[in-house]
Amino acid sequence: MEVFVCHRCGQCCQGQGGIVVSAAERQRLADYLGLDEATMTERYAQPQGSKWVLRSRADGYCVFYQDGVGCGVHPAKPDVCRAWPFFRGNILDPVSWQLAQEACPGIEPSGGHTRFAEAGRAYLQAHGLLKRGQPDEATALVLPPEEPA
Repeated sequence: MEVFVCHRCGQCCQGQGGIVVSAAERQRLADYLGLDEATMTERYAQPQGSKWVLRSRADGYCVFYQDGVGCGVHPAKPDVCRAWPFFRGNILDPVSWQLAQEACPGIEPSGGHTRFAEAGRAYLQAHGLLKRGQPDEATALVLPPEEPA
């Protein structure tokens, strides 16, 4: 049984200021959109503290979300989007994991938090999504080392 199966509901595409895009991710988006990085950043991102985040539409969805379609930049989407729901909070904290289930129908609760956390760490590792805490990276993808069993 999978701990997460995306239903493409778009719930994770809502919210102001949560989609952090590092320099490498901004360049990947720019390449995909056929723009230079500066133009892509000016049109679709905004600074938030020391990081850049994707802009949101007036309805709260990501600027790249397309109604009835989903992610309009799916092949180039930011790492934080690629990682959902395997975020630091959901992996480390059972309460955060339970709260995430309220918004995301793809999270399977029956396997329990421990199984979800193990699968999440493995997914992030296998897909090169774990971050080291660089200033422009999404902190949701920075995990402490696993405790020895």
